[in-house]
This record gives sequence, structure tokens and C-alpha cells, in this order.
Amino acid sequence: MSEQVIIIGGGAAGYFAAIACAEAQPEANIVILEKGKDVLGKVLISGGGRCNVTNACFDPRELVTHYPRGEKELLGPFHKFQPGDTMEWFADRGVELKIEPDNRVFPVTDSSATIADCLKEIADATGIKVHTSSGVKSFTQREDERWEVLTTHGQSYIADQLMIGAGSSKAVWDNLKKLGHKIVAPVPSLFTFNSKDERIKGLSGISLPNATVQVAASDLEASGPLLITHWGFSGPAILRLSAWGARELNDRFYRFPIMINWIGRDEEEVLADFNDEKKHSGKKRIGNHAHYGIPLRLWKSMVAGAGIKSTATWGDLSGKDLKQLASELCSAIFQISGKSTFKDEFVTAGGVDLRDVDFKSFSSRVCSNLYFAGEILDIDGITGGFNFQAAWTGGFLAGNAMAGYPLE
Repeated sequence: MSEQVIIIGGGAAGYFAAIACAEAQPEANIVILEKGKDVLGKVLISGGGRCNVTNACFDPRELVTHYPRGEKELLGPFHKFQPGDTMEWFADRGVELKIEPDNRVFPVTDSSATIADCLKEIADATGIKVHTSSGVKSFTQREDERWEVLTTHGQSYIADQLMIGAGSSKAVWDNLKKLGHKIVAPVPSLFTFNSKDERIKGLSGISLPNATVQVAASDLEASGPLLITHWGFSGPAILRLSAWGARELNDRFYRFPIMINWIGRDEEEVLADFNDEKKHSGKKRIGNHAHYGIPLRLWKSMVAGAGIKSTATWGDLSGKDLKQLASELCSAIFQISGKSTFKDEFVTAGGVDLRDVDFKSFSSRVCSNLYFAGEILDIDGITGGFNFQAAWTGGFLAGNAMAGYPLE
């Protein structure tokens, strides 16, 4: 066998597929076409330059719950190649990984270059050719079911097997539409919220560990750490909300009110605590001591937001004052007026319609000898290494299938 395998996209999914194919079928001629000047760009910037390789969630049924899109489709693939397999794969190739307290997995070097260099070295050792600055203009299937790929520089390739591991690419999507594939329109996922509310002005860097955020007039709700930034709100709670609400929030043009429960406590319970404070500590100044572990600067902002002077004592407060303060802690409303990309990690919801894909091999149900992996698919996970895991799994299964050894 001496098949020509072309992979469009030099990212995590493309490299992993190429290596899986090369290791399963050493005689295959494999070429990666990358439109940029460099490869593995997202690998290098992931996790603040440390590369969040995967997540230590080893139960496929639990693992799929971290994917707003792709949950049902990924269950079978994760039974074949899941985070434990990813960690073993890199360990077998000399890369030691570590699991952090929040279950995110990083190389022990804390350097993304460790992962990128590993992939590059294996690709080079297995004879995989990598052509950068080679954007793809078109790909068409011939009568013999082979593929003809034309680059923007006029280079032509003939492939027995073609895999698309590119991210958001209008040219690729347009080609796929011509071939009969359905494309789900892309929208941003994993983004932070912009807010100009005076109550958080000057509080950048303050975080609460157990907040709940809900989009008003919506079922969208998420809990977890919440971070105040100089532009608004971030942290796991916000990122989860943005992932699950990617399409709805896009439809709202990223302008909507949110309700924040800063402490994850019932409002009536908090009000009871405040009445008890008024009864037993009436002479204490309300602005001197924060409650529920809230940072003092934020507590003072909440007191002001409730219309209470920081010099007031608990005994000065009326029942209405106490109720308003409890609301500031448990049901404060903030207007969101836009979004910001989460660090340098841009994730989109959208891509190839999942009904067009056979997830036993990540192959097309529309065209023969065509495969997909990575962001080209309408699959995305929340932050924490889940998007990379989907790329490794898809690339591994597609690579083995292209080599003629699909995983059963």
C-alpha cells in the first residue's frame, strides 16, 4: 500500500490524525497542508502557553457532559480513545503530564512547546510532509473517488484519502456545501461578558468561588468561580454560560441582563442572617466587616449598591434596607453590553453538521474517502482541555481509518 493521504489543517487534530495514520500504515504518503506560516498555533497558546492537553475525566459518560454540542456523538468515540489514552500516548513518547487540582492536564514542563515539539518530531520521524503557507482553494472528488486538492498557490495534489482538520474557513465550508454537506453557521463560544456597571468599577481581579449566574428571561444558568475583570465578568461560571448559550446569546447580539448570586446561598436565608445581625450586633458598622467570605472592597460596593451608607450600623437599617442588601448578594442584576474573546483561545460553535458524519471513523456520510476532525465539526467543549480531547480523539480515529485499520 502506498496511498496518498492529504490533511488540510496543521493543528492538533491534523497532526494527530497524520501521526496515527503514519504509525498504523508506515507506507502511506502523508501531506499536511497548513495555510499559515506556522503549525500548531492553538497548541502553543493554549493554557496561557502551558497547553491544557486534556482533562482527567476518565468516564466517557461523564466526559461527554462537558460538550454543549457533540455530547451524544462523542460517547462512542470516547470509549475508544479518551483522556487516559491521550495521557498514555504522550507518556509513551516521552512527554510526562501532570494532573492539576481542577483536573486540567498539562505537561510537567509547563510549556506548550513540549507538546508541539513532540508532535513535530514524530511527524518528521514518520516521514509526514508539512507544507506551510499552503491554503486550500478547492477540493473535488474525481470519478475514481480520489480527491484533487488545489492550493491558493496553484499546487495540485491527488489524494486517495482526504481529511479536513481546519478550523473556521469559509473556503473549506463553501467547498463542503458544494459537495452536499450541511454547514451549521458558526458563532463564538467561550467568551467573557462586558459590563460597564459602576458597582464593579475598580474591582478588577476580585473573584468569588461559588457564584451562580443566570441570563434573565432564559433557562441559561451556570455555577462556579466568578471573576471581575476590568471589562466585566469572566471565570468558569461565565465561560460555561457562554458555551451553552452560544447561539442564544448571539441572537441577542450579546446584550442582555444577568442575575448574579455571588455566594450561592438562598436569599431568604441571607435575609434571616442579616436580621439576626441587626438584632445581636446593632452597633457594628456595616461597612467595616464583610460577610460570607466576600472581599471587603466588593462588600462595600454591594452595600453602596443597596443604597446604604458604609458608616451606617446594622441597627440603623430598616427591613427594606436588609432586603435590598440580601438582593445585592443573591440576585443582583447587571447589564451585559458585549463580549470579549477568552484570552487567545477562540472557540466556535458551528461547522459540519454532525448528522453528516459517521463517528465510528469520523468519515463523511456524504462523500467517500473524506474525514473530519477538530473544529471543522459542530462540536465544542467548555474550557478545561475538553476541546483538545475532542481533537485528539477525532484525529486518532480518523487517522487509523485512513490507514485501513478503523478502530472497532
